[in-house]
Amino acid sequence: MVQAYSLYEGSFSVDKSRKFVPFDPSINAPQDRPGAMFIDVHPFLIPTDAGLVLCDTGLGYTDENGRLQLYDNMYRLGYRPDDVKYVLMSHLHKDHAGGMVTFESGTGRIAFPEAEYIVQRGEWEDAYSGISSSYRTEIFDVIQRSGNLILVEGEGNINNVISYALNGGHTAHHQAFHIHTDDQHYFFGGDVLPEPEEIFHNYVAKYDFDGRRSKALRQEYWAEGAPAGWIFLFYHSKNIAIGRSQLREDGTYRLIDATLQE
Repeated sequence: MVQAYSLYEGSFSVDKSRKFVPFDPSINAPQDRPGAMFIDVHPFLIPTDAGLVLCDTGLGYTDENGRLQLYDNMYRLGYRPDDVKYVLMSHLHKDHAGGMVTFESGTGRIAFPEAEYIVQRGEWEDAYSGISSSYRTEIFDVIQRSGNLILVEGEGNINNVISYALNGGHTAHHQAFHIHTDDQHYFFGGDVLPEPEEIFHNYVAKYDFDGRRSKALRQEYWAEGAPAGWIFLFYHSKNIAIGRSQLREDGTYRLIDATLQE
């Protein structure tokens, strides 16, 4: 049985200013925001044998009381922020890292105090380098003071459930995660594999650090993961956020919604 949950934060448009503006397709029309990209944001929560895992943390949107929307989504599933044991960060752009901390009290504090935050060392250094306005260093200052930050390099294992691999592509030090639990293999590719369409309409994305590498990696992940039954977690998907392959009669694979197979 699939036990992964989208903590859906919403739909957004983003233009060259890199500002994320909430977008409701039932009210807004894409032509109202010319030149903008339209994306959804799905942090993922996975109960595992090693504890509760959170894959990326969204934009950090809050309710009228200043409480993280991420918290509200977790409470609805029966979980609390203190239950999270690992926060797996594919990279540190603001649409993935905004919920790493909370400013609800007026002072920044770590959002998941019992969790280890897993970040590639090179990505952490790049976040402070000033190379991109997509990084919010005031968030990272809080993390650095917390004692919860775990910097990793290259590829390796956090434990017998979670492994990580530097894959570059979207940022120079972007990483992907494999999570093995309850006979399931979850794959979180972050922004190297953010949407299902990028598997089947493979292209070089202008927003990637190395678009050709991302393009090649997407095909490699699908070629390995489809026959192996991986469960793919798509952070920016507009349709299937949690998917897996299904074999067609012609021997090829299509993607289906894994949550509908229960």
